[in-house]
Amino acid sequence: MSATPALRRGRGRRPAEEVRAEVLAAAARLLIAEGMRAVTFERIAHAAGASKTTLYKWWPSPAALAAEAYYRESETLLSFPDTGDLHADLVAQMTAFLGLLTHGGAAGPVSELIGAAQTDRDLGETWSRVYGLPRRELARERLRSAQAQGELPADADIDIMIDQLWGACYHRLLVLKVPLDDLDVERLVTAAMRGAGAARGGARNADEPPAPAP
Repeated sequence: MSATPALRRGRGRRPAEEVRAEVLAAAARLLIAEGMRAVTFERIAHAAGASKTTLYKWWPSPAALAAEAYYRESETLLSFPDTGDLHADLVAQMTAFLGLLTHGGAAGPVSELIGAAQTDRDLGETWSRVYGLPRRELARERLRSAQAQGELPADADIDIMIDQLWGACYHRLLVLKVPLDDLDVERLVTAAMRGAGAARGGARNADEPPAPAP
């Protein structure tokens, strides 16, 4: 039985953006299915019908390519809703994020990427630039919108809110290594909004007694 040959593209040169998109899609498939060990320039080039020379020109390492591929794969799913209800939007976004990790197969690859980024300078720079900082800025934009709409006080520390919300997820994933399904997203969001002084922060838990005054 012979292996299925790689798809040949013919003599016409594809636009660079098309090649890049196919390379990232191939890398994301390998990353989610098999983990970082599968993300090699040789395998990705074969899967995407691209040359290894092109990959070496665009990315400093397969790990850096994996980081960008994960961002592209998760970008649409993790888009930040703005329905005018901050509590609901935070719950929806965090539920999507946890779903990607737990049911979408990303928990292992993300743990590998973050772990490797601690000692791999190229990966660390790429992860921060193409994933970590852009994701944080999306959260900032949504929280700034909530401030403008009066759902959060103007002096609310939105960076601390972000640390509280997503930090809880990464702490469970990387440090405690406990099931993410156990995280009560509703309570986490309510607590973060209350801490920021949001007027509606406790609206989801009306039966809960008010916190004592400090």
